[in-house]
Amino acid sequence: MAASTLNVENVTKLLQDSLCKLGFEVNPLKIGWYNNVLPASLHLSYPEDTLAVVVLSTPSMFEQAFLPFLEEQSFQGLSDPIDQCVKQCVSFAVSQCFSGQNIAVSFDYELLPSRKPKFLAQTAAHVSGAAFYYQQSDKMYGVCVHPSFGGWFAIRALLVFEDVTVGSELQQPVPPDCVPSREDRIRLLEAFNFNWQDWTYRDIISPVQTYSQKQKDYFGTLPAQRFDLLKTWGFLQKDGSEGEITQDTQRQANGHG
Repeated sequence: MAASTLNVENVTKLLQDSLCKLGFEVNPLKIGWYNNVLPASLHLSYPEDTLAVVVLSTPSMFEQAFLPFLEEQSFQGLSDPIDQCVKQCVSFAVSQCFSGQNIAVSFDYELLPSRKPKFLAQTAAHVSGAAFYYQQSDKMYGVCVHPSFGGWFAIRALLVFEDVTVGSELQQPVPPDCVPSREDRIRLLEAFNFNWQDWTYRDIISPVQTYSQKQKDYFGTLPAQRFDLLKTWGFLQKDGSEGEITQDTQRQANGHG
């Protein structure tokens, strides 16, 4: 599809048709919305009316995309299996739907040479209307809450359609304020910052779906031990490599996993 024929509606529909059946959610935004809430040092270098799409994973992604990814033995070792699965799904969707287009794809785990993330995932989710980003101070990490899934989701990628500009047909939505009371916001941020491993922050609202027990077992396992867990599930038997899986604080703060 030529860039001149791309617009918010058909870009969103093509991505939804490709990714939603795999447990992902897509939300369009303008680069200007993102840049307007950040200091210049963190801006993305595109015109403000450039179209972008933020990609989230929902609880069903684990069963609909990740386990089939492992069954197909697509995993190559050395890096996080979830990251590889997400990259394969998103990259395939982009290549199939928008062949030949100039699309910059950034994933939540990618860093710039400065060691800063390529994009601030929670900011992108908030300005797109996908999830509300709750923050209190610089001393605590903020966290996004999804109106349907609470904390049971992750922000995975940002797609920038470099040759597609959008006008008034795309109005900035207000993300649903799922945690309106001050007391609940304090409880949310304290649970996320000080007790994130017990996952209680994820249930700050009543979600329509949570992670399956198998998914909880996976993300509840230390990253370095996940290869062994996958082997007990019958995966990785033909690939003896055991690369290093890492999970840093920035990714946790981005709602990863």
